[in-house]
Amino acid sequence: MNLEKVIFGFFIVLAATLNFGFFVGDIDDPSHHDIYELFAAFVVSLIATVLKFGDRTQIGAVHLATSLVADLQLIAAAMVWGYAAHVSAGGVTPEMVARVVSLSGGALFANVVSVVILIAETIMQRR
Repeated sequence: MNLEKVIFGFFIVLAATLNFGFFVGDIDDPSHHDIYELFAAFVVSLIATVLKFGDRTQIGAVHLATSLVADLQLIAAAMVWGYAAHVSAGGVTPEMVARVVSLSGGALFANVVSVVILIAETIMQRR
């Protein structure tokens, strides 16, 4: 068993599951979406991105691209939440939460693509 591949797969799947945990719930209900879970999803996504550097294969390039997309979506989601919580006069309204959750959904899709690529790569690998 290759420990490097185990750690790589762990962080890819963890990024997807944390993002899914944040995404699930009523789209406009702030009590269903914890800001700390969004933060954890973002941190783990960044770790997964760093682990993808150095792979010079075509599949590695697609892994990196999906991870960068997820990072950008989560950065945008965190910025919208921060704007709503600290700048906007209306505060964290249902509309703002819906925007954050929608951005998180885009990141979730990128994470799912990354997990599918990981599974396909694993199935195609010969011993």
